This record gives sequence, C-alpha cells and structure tokens, in this order.
Amino acid sequence: MEAIEKDKKFIVSARKYRPATFDTVVGQSHITTTLKNALKTKQLAQAFLFCGPRGVGKTTCARILAKTINCQNITPEYEACGTCESCEAFQHNASLNVYELDAASNNSVDDIRNLVDQVRFPPQIGNKKVYIIDEVHMLSTAAFNAFLKTLEEPPSYVIFILATTEKHKIIPTILSRCQIFDFKRIENKDISEHLANIAQREHIEAEIEALDLIAKKADGGLRDALSLFDLVSTFSVDRKITYKNTLENLHILDYEYYFRVTDALLAKDIPRALLLLDDIMKQGFDGHLFISGLATHLRDLVYCKDATTLTLLQVNQNAKEKYQLQAAEASLAFLYNALDKANDCDLNYKNSKNPELLLQLTLIKIAHLPEMIQQQEEAKKKIDVVTETPPVEYGKNSSSTPNNTNVTNQTIKTPSIKTGSNNYNSNTQTNTTAETVANKVDLTKPYSHEALQKAWQNLASSAEYDTIKFIFNTPLTVLSENRYEITLENEVIKNRVEASRVAMQSYLHQVLQNNTIQLSIKVVVSDKPVKPIIYTSSDKWKALHEKNEHLGELKNRLQLLI
Repeated sequence: MEAIEKDKKFIVSARKYRPATFDTVVGQSHITTTLKNALKTKQLAQAFLFCGPRGVGKTTCARILAKTINCQNITPEYEACGTCESCEAFQHNASLNVYELDAASNNSVDDIRNLVDQVRFPPQIGNKKVYIIDEVHMLSTAAFNAFLKTLEEPPSYVIFILATTEKHKIIPTILSRCQIFDFKRIENKDISEHLANIAQREHIEAEIEALDLIAKKADGGLRDALSLFDLVSTFSVDRKITYKNTLENLHILDYEYYFRVTDALLAKDIPRALLLLDDIMKQGFDGHLFISGLATHLRDLVYCKDATTLTLLQVNQNAKEKYQLQAAEASLAFLYNALDKANDCDLNYKNSKNPELLLQLTLIKIAHLPEMIQQQEEAKKKIDVVTETPPVEYGKNSSSTPNNTNVTNQTIKTPSIKTGSNNYNSNTQTNTTAETVANKVDLTKPYSHEALQKAWQNLASSAEYDTIKFIFNTPLTVLSENRYEITLENEVIKNRVEASRVAMQSYLHQVLQNNTIQLSIKVVVSDKPVKPIIYTSSDKWKALHEKNEHLGELKNRLQLLI
C-alpha cells in the first residue's frame, strides 16, 4: 500500500472547486451577466441583496464581485485577473478592502456599530471597500435600525453586499435600500455536468446515472451536491462511482421500483404491487418517501404524454426512453386519477394511525382505475346511443303504418337529464341541443296511441323524474294530430314540469321516430274545496279534538299546554 504524503491535505470539493470568476459560476447566468454589465457601465449600486436557497452561489458571487471591483487589471470580459496585488491579497484572505461579517453569530447592535465605525475610513489600496454580511436576516431589529442610516447614505467608496436565505425576515426599510438579486435553484442537468467535470479532474470514473442521482438528491443546491459527491467517492475505494453504490450509500430508493410498481398497477396485478411495497418497506425506506416518489413518477409520465412537456423531464436520455415507453401504455385518464390518489395519500400520511394500510389501500384504488375508466367509457357510449337520433329506414311500404308492437314491448331507456328549478338553467341548453339534433332529420313515422302512452309511462320509470312522477298517472290529453297536453293543478307545479318538458318531448321524438310531436302544459284549477293542510301543533290538536271531543277533558286533567 502506497504511503500517503504527510503534507497533502484533503480539501472538500465545495471549497476546492469554488468558482473564482463569474464565468465559472454554475446555473446563475442571469445574475452574473447583470453584475458584469454593471461593472462595464460603472453603474454599481451602493447596496446589493442576494437572496435564494442554500448552496446556490450567493456568497460566492458576493466574493467574486468584491474581488472584481478592486482588481487593478480587469480583463476585457470584466473578470478579475487573479494576479494583481489586490487579487492576490483577496485570495490569501489578507485584503484590507473586503470585510465579511457572519450575522448569525454577530447580530447585536454593538457588532453593527463597530462595522459602521469602520465605514468612516477610506480604503488604503484600491477604490472601494466592500462589506459582505452573510445570513443578514439573523440581525436583531435593533441592529437593523442601527444599520439603516449608513445603508441608505454610505460613503462613495463603500459597497454593501447582503446575503440571505430568508428574504421574508428582512424588514422592508432594508429591502427598499438594496438592489435585490434572486438566485434560483440550480437545474439537475447543470449540477450533473459540473460533477462530471470534477470527477474527470479528480481522475474518478463516474457513471452518468450516479451523478444524476446525486444531482436529484441535492435538490438544486450545488454545495449539497458536492458534499454528496465527496461522500460517495470516499465510499468507493476503487475510485469508481457507480449507480448501485450511490443508491446504497445515500439510501435512495431505486427509480426502477417505481417502474415496476406502475407496471403492476397498469396490469391490475394487486398482489404484485403489494409485494413490491412490502419489499420497499423491509429495506427501511420511509413510506412517505415512497408515495411522494410514486407521485413524482406519475407526474413524469404525464410529461411524456405530450411533446411540449417532455422537456420538463429532467433525466438522462436512457431513462427518458424508459419513461416514454411506460407512458405509452398508460392513458391520460389513468395517470391523472392515479396522481390525484397518490397526492391524497401524501397529504393524509402523517395523520394516519396506520400509514402502511393507507399505502396499500392507495395502491389497490389505483389498480382498479383501469376497470373504472373502462366502465365509465362504456356508460358514456350507452348514453350517446340513447341521445343519438335513430336512423330513419325507408322501405317500399314506408307510407304504411309501422308495426308498433316492438316499440311498445321493448325496454326503453330514458336520457339522463336532471329536473328541478335549481338545475333548470344548466339543463335548458342540454334539452335544446337534444331537440335540435332530433330536428336535423325529418322524422314523421306514424305511431299508434298505445305506443305513445307506453312511451309516456316508461318516462315514469326514470329516477330523473322522481320529483314530478305524479304527472305520469294521468294519460296525455289529445289536442290534435301530434299535439298533446299535460294538465296540472297550479302554477308552482307547472314551473317544475316546464323545466323537463323539452327533454320529455325529445324522448318521445326518438322512441316514436316522429319529431312533430308537441307537448304543452295547461293549469286547470279544481272546483272542489281545498282541504286545509295541517302544519302546526295547534292545528294537529284541533283536528284530533274534532274527531274525539273527550280529548279536551283528558287535556284538562293532565294540565297540558297546547
């Protein structure tokens, strides 16, 4: 075994490969371009605020900007030369013009007052004094107030660069005095490419799938990705980073499991899906992590269903092909419903007393989705068949009276149209459409009176007409040829029936194949005395007392108050 040199010290990748110029910053081109243009036009703000998630380059960009501002031989690309006296001093942490303050541990009023006192002295070397305050949101309210005046009107030779991960904690008076830059999470593709470049420089053989996995685990933070890279490379003693070793070391669930579970759900193979879930749980993976990963997998399959959203899939080409193959086997209806159920499980997981049962139940529901979707499609086809205008058959004896026996004896399906005043507006358009479709073809087939009454009675068997079922107890009144009347007792009932008149009329058109049939409604007030309706308790007592006068004596004996 080769001896390790004593003077050779290990430096973590996050420090060893920290960007030293704007061009080497990963994934923040919108920030670096703006800063370089500000240097070029000499329009630097007096105070900057760098906001964003952890490990995306806020402090790094602040240091690069501070070094470039005081560089004595700035390049044509407006980058620091790295060789002048100012750059050399900065790189050795000996610059007198750049001060860094960690507000997490120096957040008192006295710390800020000391900083303000230093601001009064101009730089001895260079043009600007730059103050970098990291984690500025940790300053106390009193410290913020002590800093306000200096931040608003600093000397011409002073620039403040504030950095924070929690912009919402900074008071508005500070925000209004700064030029704000929002750093974004770095895309997985950029992180993976950066890790591949470092692996090459470190002479480490790394699989692309492994680097993609590290990038995904880092969740947009390059510093986290570099820390994970160091961890995995240390685990691999042979200087090889493989996908399998990365899964094992970082304890990440292999995305192949999601493909296998989804295949089982599409095949309605519930036992296989439950066994896969059990295998995942036995490996020590959190159930919440699994259902969240399954939901993400289903979302990625939705991306693959459309060429325009395929670009949102952040995986390598080999994995992308696998996603596309599985997406081709699943319908959008299945994916949308499965994604909805997985999301519900994710939301309810922490509140569940039996999380494993919740996971199993969710998988069972998703496995039944193809069958439910098929039943819905078949039901929709049946409804379409009922609402579709039947074809007109013209024969040699088309003018003769058709045999209506078959019409009257067959089971007639009524169209699903809701009634009631609350649904009138929504159904008026539907009913009018149905009538329009029926009138597209000139149907004038003769029919018998028995066939008409039979069709009228069949309407009563539909649950959609429960609220007005009493109108079918009375036969239709014949006004003239193909014109019939429904007789009602009052205007209130008429309004309820009117909401369904067009639908019932269209139904008769379809069944009897004659679109000249017309229904009208007439209110006929009865001459019979109207029997009073008993509502209140006193009305009930009065009615009972009239039937039995001895109830009055019983009431007095019991001293009842009625």
